[in-house]
Amino acid sequence: MAVITFKPKQITKRLVSVLGDRPRFVVEHRFGLSPAAERRTLEAIGGEYGITRERVRQIENFALSSIRRSEVMSKDKAAFDELRQVLESLGGVVAERELLEHVSKDPVTQNHVHLLLVIGDEFFKQKENKEFVHRWTTNEAISSVVEESLKNLHKDLSRHDIVPESEIISNFLRHLSGLPDNYKQEEVLRRWLNLSRKIGRNPLGDWGLASSSNINARGIRDFAFLVIRRHGSPMHFTEVSNAIEEVFGRKAHVATCHNELIKDNRFVLVGRGLYALKEWGYESGVVKDVIRNILKLEGPMTRDEIINRVLKERYVKENTIAVNLQDQSEFMKGPDGRYRAARA
Repeated sequence: MAVITFKPKQITKRLVSVLGDRPRFVVEHRFGLSPAAERRTLEAIGGEYGITRERVRQIENFALSSIRRSEVMSKDKAAFDELRQVLESLGGVVAERELLEHVSKDPVTQNHVHLLLVIGDEFFKQKENKEFVHRWTTNEAISSVVEESLKNLHKDLSRHDIVPESEIISNFLRHLSGLPDNYKQEEVLRRWLNLSRKIGRNPLGDWGLASSSNINARGIRDFAFLVIRRHGSPMHFTEVSNAIEEVFGRKAHVATCHNELIKDNRFVLVGRGLYALKEWGYESGVVKDVIRNILKLEGPMTRDEIINRVLKERYVKENTIAVNLQDQSEFMKGPDGRYRAARA
């Protein structure tokens, strides 16, 4: 089903027809209205006429003003009204790329719609900056509330946070208190989250700081962290390698994957080739280190208590734990049958 009923190319053809040859050439090439959909720079167009980029800018601005003042604009009011309704149905504040892709998947048509947005009096473009992407709105007051709320949401996040979508939407809503209920739809809130350059979503659908490797994964280690975390329990490095290829479509050689897991302190070796996440409470070290840490933290324990406790942290045989307990330089068995660390 078509999002808009009018044909953007026909509207823009009528609009630019009010211009002289050179202004029309500038507008058509600046906005990429040709079949090639190429948007040309001020310098490139200036080279065609032997004029400066600043002069081209002046011609462009004059041409757009001329179109806005022309009678043709009033004749095509219905098209602008329809485009405004589309923008408002998407939440009233929408990232430029998302808005154009919603209207059409065709790059040429998108360029024609972009021109309509630029010359339409009811549309306000807010340019990209370090915090937000290019975006369009029909209500600058609503836009200000959304942007301030996104800034506050960003302040709530720490570098290592990985937040489920339902949770970040809930947190976002808290910052949007006072906004009319018709805007508080999940689809709209998700679009508004996409306005931020500081907040991002990883390929698994979780949210966090866009600068975090948990959100913007760049290498095998980051992808491994995400697949193990998604799995929820220790994985063998061969499983991790296969999961990276399956989930992210990234080639992950088994040997390379294993080497990366060894180097990164986010992972803990808990068995033969089995890796868990340190954030789950696992500590690095061999079985002897694990026993020592347990006794240090929890005090003297019986053989069976130690075995059961170690098995929660390491995927090893019970006999391996028992053999380690026999090391008298590390552990002492008291008259009560409980083991203690031999040294502090």
